[in-house]
Amino acid sequence: MSKKSTPKGLMLIGSLRKAGVTTYMKQGKMITRVSNSNERHSNTLPQFIQRQKMRHTIALWKMLKGCETVFTERATAYQNFASLANRLPVVFVPDNGQMKGASFLMPDIPVSDGKLPAINEQLGEIDGVPALITNLKGEAWAPQTKLLLYTAEQHIEYKMPQVRFSVREVMWEEMSFVDGHYVLKDETFANDMKGWALVLVRGERCSSQAIVTRCTLYQQYTTEKALKKAANSYGGLTDR
Repeated sequence: MSKKSTPKGLMLIGSLRKAGVTTYMKQGKMITRVSNSNERHSNTLPQFIQRQKMRHTIALWKMLKGCETVFTERATAYQNFASLANRLPVVFVPDNGQMKGASFLMPDIPVSDGKLPAINEQLGEIDGVPALITNLKGEAWAPQTKLLLYTAEQHIEYKMPQVRFSVREVMWEEMSFVDGHYVLKDETFANDMKGWALVLVRGERCSSQAIVTRCTLYQQYTTEKALKKAANSYGGLTDR
């Protein structure tokens, strides 16, 4: 913006926008008009889906970042997490105070990304005891190697779903060796509001792992009905 002094005072050349009002000079006269646009914001289905993905990615990261994380394949841990979380199922939540920050426990939430071979993990039973079954063999143990167990738990806080994460190191003595593979046995692995991931860490390297869980709460937010309800709360979808 330029300005020019005249005997009558300061003259503005161009326009000044503030609080929805545009003020500008035209033929020596000061013109003021409301500059709010009534044009509807673009919210196509692909745009809405991507915004909902990003909303959930941010909500999940907010809960996970407080834990020790091992994402080593991008410039920052968040960038690494976000690139992986973008593949998760889309959950549609309405635009209101209770649900804006909702996060959902679901299979494949990433907790690490690295160059060590991924551990194949699944929930099951060993001798009638709930277990986290892996494909780790005896030779998995090596100097400077440790196992991190990430636990994710679905909570409902003030009517808003939230995933809480925690992590601890697992001692190899805690593992059972069954049919040539390590398994972790505990009654907690029957809890369908929890999920887990074992991450192998060796020096600066780690395995790429994601949550395994039986939780299905998120599924009710992936339906066509949920999509329509959420989209309507944002003013509906647009053609372009």
